Amino acid sequence: MYSFLIIVLTGVFLTLFFVPSANETVYDGSYGPLKGVRMSEAYASALHISFDVRGGLLMRQIHHWATDVFMAAITVHLLRNFFTGAFRKPRELNWLIGILLFMLVMVNGLFGYSLPDDLLSGTGIRILEGVLASVPLVGSYLVMFVFGGEFPGTDIIPRLYVVHILLIPGILLALIPLHAVVLTWRQTHTQFPGKGSTNTTVRGYPFFPVFIAKTTAFFLWVFGITALLAAFFQINPIWLFGPYDPGAISSGSQPDWYMGWLEGSLRMMPAWEISAWGHTVPMNVLVPALGVPGLLFTGLAAYPFVERWVTGDGRVHHLLDRPRDVPARTGIGMGGVVFYGVLWAAGGNDVIADRFDIPLFWTTWFFRCTIILGPVLAYIVAYRICLGLQRRDLGLVRHGLETGVIRRLPSGEYIEVERHLPAEETALITDDRPPAAVSLARPDTKGVQAPERRSGLGRVRIALNRRFIHDLAAPDRAATEEERHALGP
Repeated sequence: MYSFLIIVLTGVFLTLFFVPSANETVYDGSYGPLKGVRMSEAYASALHISFDVRGGLLMRQIHHWATDVFMAAITVHLLRNFFTGAFRKPRELNWLIGILLFMLVMVNGLFGYSLPDDLLSGTGIRILEGVLASVPLVGSYLVMFVFGGEFPGTDIIPRLYVVHILLIPGILLALIPLHAVVLTWRQTHTQFPGKGSTNTTVRGYPFFPVFIAKTTAFFLWVFGITALLAAFFQINPIWLFGPYDPGAISSGSQPDWYMGWLEGSLRMMPAWEISAWGHTVPMNVLVPALGVPGLLFTGLAAYPFVERWVTGDGRVHHLLDRPRDVPARTGIGMGGVVFYGVLWAAGGNDVIADRFDIPLFWTTWFFRCTIILGPVLAYIVAYRICLGLQRRDLGLVRHGLETGVIRRLPSGEYIEVERHLPAEETALITDDRPPAAVSLARPDTKGVQAPERRSGLGRVRIALNRRFIHDLAAPDRAATEEERHALGP
């Protein structure tokens, strides 16, 4: 939220000087190496902002860094909500809004760094043209509609400019207040279980003055750190890339970090094509550029409803889960993180091959294998770690903390003196929360098996339900408390 405000403020400043035109001009500004070079008016105005407008380069850098920070904040927020179960009823709508925000900011970031019309950004637009052209039946029409003719055309920069500064920011300005309205209208703030925390009570500080003071301080910190990044760490030096030339490309060129996973998806895909009835469908572009993002974002949007279907849990949740308490969800999340990370790393396979002096062919096949095996291995490892942490918690509650003090009993037996966990930590582990769900695989009171067993989809649901419910190593709270009190003071 703070980064978005910085983006808006710096974007207004840049709008005053940027010329969104692809018309050709001859550069005659302060940057000597490009004097007399033919370029678009958009690129010339971007150079003018960087070298001739007072504070222009700093504003450009702050704007770009704030976008990267904003994307990082959205990503971390989505991961936090996923691993803690903050997407469950009644927060499904907020989860969907968050996914939509992530997509819109990512697309708007792509359009934003494509506006200067330098060689790097022009390469990104060229990839966009290839993706649109790969769509079966309507690909050529999409290219004509977006570019106003054959690539590169002269209409793409003004159109991207309108979308970048008006359309998508307008949608964002509508979605962010909607998020706040939904939060106050249908929900309360989420909190971890603990002493005094229930589904009907909220612990915390008042909105005024505590929250206001904290949020103001956070904004100042974010603004200060972003300004320091912009002042001391160069980003997107467009004057080094030169104007866009459709016949040239820079070696080792990389997009911003949040687009790297799409770059990696394109680089890993084999050169598969389908030719039929006089037409060719380039699967090596269509699948990685549209299929993989579609699968990822559809899966993210549908996950809350899939988990509810699997667990049969339709209750209201205002208490968060610790990731260790739901190993299956944590394993799925870590598998997704590894999947994303492999795609992101594959976007720099040429740089990796060059720096480590290994064949590019090897790095490509390494990522192709890792994209399949990595998420599976991550799921298994995360699942087992969560079960181990649950058993550790169970041991702490049952036996207390080790003190290192050995006591001899009258019978001659030696035992270690143990100290109880603090009440807050004990409540976090043993709080009497509702069960995660009712097992679908259990027979009813008359011994009749669940109806779901009669269909293939039902059997799949039961198998997934067992993974979510039956394999949990959560402590028996009643037995735990009984054993804990038996230890004595």
